[in-house]
Amino acid sequence: MCDKRKIKVVILLAGMGSRLGRPHPKSLTPLKNGETILSRQLRILKSYDLSVCAVVGFKKDIIMEAAPDVLFAYNTNYDTTNTSKSLLCALNHIHHSDVLWLNGDVVFDPEIIELMLTAETSAVAVNNARTSEEEIKYTLNENGYINKISKQVKNALGEALGINLIRAEHLELFKEKLGLVEDNDYFERGMELLIEELCDVFKPIDVGGNNCVEVDFEDDLALAREMVKDDLYLK
Repeated sequence: MCDKRKIKVVILLAGMGSRLGRPHPKSLTPLKNGETILSRQLRILKSYDLSVCAVVGFKKDIIMEAAPDVLFAYNTNYDTTNTSKSLLCALNHIHHSDVLWLNGDVVFDPEIIELMLTAETSAVAVNNARTSEEEIKYTLNENGYINKISKQVKNALGEALGINLIRAEHLELFKEKLGLVEDNDYFERGMELLIEELCDVFKPIDVGGNNCVEVDFEDDLALAREMVKDDLYLK
């Protein structure tokens, strides 16, 4: 189980979000209840008293103005690198801590954070109900740990949802692996390199009983807005 006093949170917000086709950063896309994707994430994380660092790049000033109470790391090469290097930008400032990191376009039920915080080891939030070509997928080894995690995984067991936990004992080696991957790699490639060296690292945490949507396209956004329409929060 994670010690909340030691855990840090990283939100990846540097990308351009071109597939959704908005003029503003995707994380600032409004949801039906008056919140944006980002402000909803921050509200949930604040309810667990977690320290947050956000990695910015594309239109960073707008994001920073929208979340003035958050610490920021800047990926200066946001337009030529992928999530592996954005994550490394933040992790280079974190030491001796468990780290929960998530994509800045994920809309999720608060209960998923609780499940991740109570994980006994490094972990990946997963949904075993569906997979498609565009999703990050995974398989397991004989010990029940993830052994493959990417869009290219064959015979996948389910989808990785973009919410992950690295324990402090794995953090420094994970940074090393993120530094080795190509600039255009997703952070999952760094996870795979870590797995290749240590084998049993990430356990899947099935959160399929909760709602979680990664907003890439208009259909995803419609689903996310439907998901939060009954939230009690009013801006």
